[in-house]
Amino acid sequence: MIFELSDFFNNPSLVEIGPLKIQYYAVTWLLSAVLIYMFLSRHKIIKELGLNKDEVNDMVFLYGLFFGAVFGGRIGYMFFYGTDQLINNPLSLFYIWQGGLSFHGGLMGVVISLFVFSKRKNIEFLRLIDGVALSMPIGLGLVRIGNFLNGELYGRPTDSEWGFIFPTDPFGLLRHPSQLYESFGEGILLFVILMTVNKLTKINGIISSCFLIFYGLIRFIIEYYRQPDAHIGYVAFDSLSMGQILCIPMIVIGIFMFIYSRKTA
Repeated sequence: MIFELSDFFNNPSLVEIGPLKIQYYAVTWLLSAVLIYMFLSRHKIIKELGLNKDEVNDMVFLYGLFFGAVFGGRIGYMFFYGTDQLINNPLSLFYIWQGGLSFHGGLMGVVISLFVFSKRKNIEFLRLIDGVALSMPIGLGLVRIGNFLNGELYGRPTDSEWGFIFPTDPFGLLRHPSQLYESFGEGILLFVILMTVNKLTKINGIISSCFLIFYGLIRFIIEYYRQPDAHIGYVAFDSLSMGQILCIPMIVIGIFMFIYSRKTA
C-alpha cells in the first residue's frame, strides 16, 4: 500500500500567531515530559526513593528535559553530526531554533543531570535511573511521531508495495516510514520489555542496563530502514550510519553494566 502524504507533513505548526509558531514536534516533546512526570510521580521506585511531586517535577522538567535532553541533545548533535558547522561557527551550538538534537547526546546529558540530582537529594543513583529508564520509551515513542508529522528523518527508498512519499523528500521517492518503525520499536516494544524486566528483578541497575542494550539493538536494526543524514551519509562499511555506530558502545556499556549489577547484588 502506497501513501502519498499531503503538504501538511512539511514542518507543520499547531498554532501560528504572526512569527510565533508552535509546532507539533515541540508539542510531542512537551507532552512526553508531562506523561513521563505523571508516570514517575506514581511509580513505586520513585516512591521508594522518597521523592515528592515537586522533586519529581524538578527532576523531569529541569534536570531531565532542559539540562539533559535539550542541552545534552544539542551538544551531542553538534559533536556527532555538525562538527564542521561547530568549528566554523562555535556560536551555532546555541542555535536551537534551527533544529538538531541527538538522542545519544541527550541520553548522556540526562545521565549526568540525574547523577547530580541524586547527589543533591542523597538517593541511590542506580535505582533512580532504573525508574527513569522505565519511563523513557514514553517520550521516545511520542517524539518519533513528531518526526513523522514533521516529515523528517524518513526512511530509505523501498521497492516494496508498502511505503510513504514525503512532501519534504526532494526526490519524491517511495520510502519506509522509519519514524513509525522507531515509534513502535523504541516506544511500545521497549516499554513492554522493560516492564517485564521490572517484574522479574529488583536488582539495582538491571532495568537501566537492559534499556541500553535493547534500545541499542532496536535502534541499530531500524537504522537499516532509515535514511542517513544527507551531510554525513554512511560512516562505516558503506552501510552503517552514525546512529548505528553510536549504538554499539551503548550496547557494550549496557552489557558490562548488567554483569556488574548482577555481581554486586
